[in-house]
Amino acid sequence: MVTKINRGSSLYGALVYNQEKVNEATARIISGHRMITDVTGNANKIIQQTMLSFENYLLANKNTEKPILHISLNPSPEDYLSDKQFAELADDYMNRMGYGDQPYIVYIHEDTGRRHIHIVSTCVDENGNKISDKYEWNRSMKVCRDLESKYNLKNIANKESELLEPYLKKADYSKGDIKTQIANILKSVKNTYRYQTFGEYSAMLSCFNIEAKQVKGEHEGVPFTGIVYAITDDTGKVLSVPIKSSLLGKSFGYDGLNKRMKHNTKEFKAGKWKPKIRNEIALAMHGSNGSRQEFINLLKGRGMDVVFRENEEGRIYGVTFIDHNSKEVYNGSRLGKEFSANQFSRLFTEPSDEPRLRNEAEDGNPWKDTLTGDFPKVANNMESIIEQAFGIFNFEQHGDDPQEVAFSRRTKKKKKKDRSHGIS
Repeated sequence: MVTKINRGSSLYGALVYNQEKVNEATARIISGHRMITDVTGNANKIIQQTMLSFENYLLANKNTEKPILHISLNPSPEDYLSDKQFAELADDYMNRMGYGDQPYIVYIHEDTGRRHIHIVSTCVDENGNKISDKYEWNRSMKVCRDLESKYNLKNIANKESELLEPYLKKADYSKGDIKTQIANILKSVKNTYRYQTFGEYSAMLSCFNIEAKQVKGEHEGVPFTGIVYAITDDTGKVLSVPIKSSLLGKSFGYDGLNKRMKHNTKEFKAGKWKPKIRNEIALAMHGSNGSRQEFINLLKGRGMDVVFRENEEGRIYGVTFIDHNSKEVYNGSRLGKEFSANQFSRLFTEPSDEPRLRNEAEDGNPWKDTLTGDFPKVANNMESIIEQAFGIFNFEQHGDDPQEVAFSRRTKKKKKKDRSHGIS
């Protein structure tokens, strides 16, 4: 069983992510702990009441910047658990990890070949203190092994995946053994990530602090194209000497990559796989308020990276998205013109005023026309992007939401009132 633990600052974002899949009939709520009520039916009501269940914990939060937990438990595709067993698995895991007394809601996802569950909770207790996450990864692995035994789950294939997991972390120049580090990462991504161009391939590798570069030359009158690799820092600055692909394996050279890219392109055109991240990107664009860093952070919170390519004047001329959940890589234009480089160049540079939420007193319907401000081009573009990306998705808006804003307002008022009465 593979476990992923993500932390974030937006409870609303985590709930919308799961509720979107519920609305698409690819996920269901199967249990909850310390929830106000088990609501079914109206999506807005579910989110509202779920947020209220967390309110006192987040009000008490003292200084934890990312108090929201979003955990996924992924048994092998060969395993089968009933909804009841999945709910019990979630309870066992949360208890063993120290979150058994926390409020949490459990969703079962069935949109991939692997039925799995997502748990949304908080790592802040009712007194506002952060629950310790010391040695969390090691503790989680031990808990998973115990639960595999208890529920008779397979673990051989997953252990192999876990052995590869360290290699899917960023390369570290200070640790030395450059060739081995690069080779291990390349082998780990070879048959796991899907990309169709060298640009997508190199963008994906940059997430692991590896630069892949094409070099062209001539040998005995015959032109050739080769690939070299190097380790970089987090800014993309090359730190190591380049390593020829011939020293790492034929499959990582020019011909080997071309073969892999042609295979991926053929399968993509045949419809064997398709983008699943357009909704998440649209949400992040809408919620970023024109901030490039906020956009990047929102995507990271959903298990995705974005790589921008810029000219000397700083204008964005290319954008690539890396989905680490489905292990897929897409140039923005492949997702649609609404996700092209030009859209992001305008989004991050043109607006002169930030969007604001219309006061409910200005409009009796808080769910209508919530975006106002003096940036018509960007607002219109975002409206188009949301419409095209979400289609019939029935949330009436994304990003900042009246429920979330009201929730935040109550939090601020409560803390301000407590301070005025000398409560800390």
